[in-house]
Amino acid sequence: MAHTEPPIDDDAELVLKVGQGDVPAYRELVRRHAGNLQRFAGRLLRDDSEAQDVVQETFLRLWQRAAEYTPAARVGTWLHRIAHNLAVDRLRSRGRLTALDDDEDPAPSSARPLVLLDQKRRAEALERALGALPERQGAAVTLVHLQGMTGAEAGEVLGVSSEALESLLARGRRKLKALLARPENLGETR
Repeated sequence: MAHTEPPIDDDAELVLKVGQGDVPAYRELVRRHAGNLQRFAGRLLRDDSEAQDVVQETFLRLWQRAAEYTPAARVGTWLHRIAHNLAVDRLRSRGRLTALDDDEDPAPSSARPLVLLDQKRRAEALERALGALPERQGAAVTLVHLQGMTGAEAGEVLGVSSEALESLLARGRRKLKALLARPENLGETR
């Protein structure tokens, strides 16, 4: 009977194994981090297809650079930084996206239509407001409030100090509040 190793919980250890060409370790890191990276890149780019491309490129870079990894930051933070840089490159190469796609899944038939419509309008307003923020403010707000990162982790991803991150968050929150306070941003007409 073959002996199997217990699963590795430490991401840094998995990265070291990936650096040695360990495909199962690579797959485990993809399993652990792809969802969060997809949501993060999707919020920045506002395009699921481009977000998928960013995630794939992020994991390609993980495979290529795993041997160079030094555990100065958590692996998730390191991967988010790679994804952030790739997303910013895409935004810079074509300019910010302006409109949201209306190709969303239909609501479940058991839900109340007016409640769902209100929730959809609010979610769209938040997405529009996030899209209207300057890139670094939007990324800071997304990392901390939507991805659940600590300030230190988000600062590492963005390459800024704790003080600079707090400033980005404060300015981003103020601008979001102002944008969301306008009825036209909530899809209301008066």
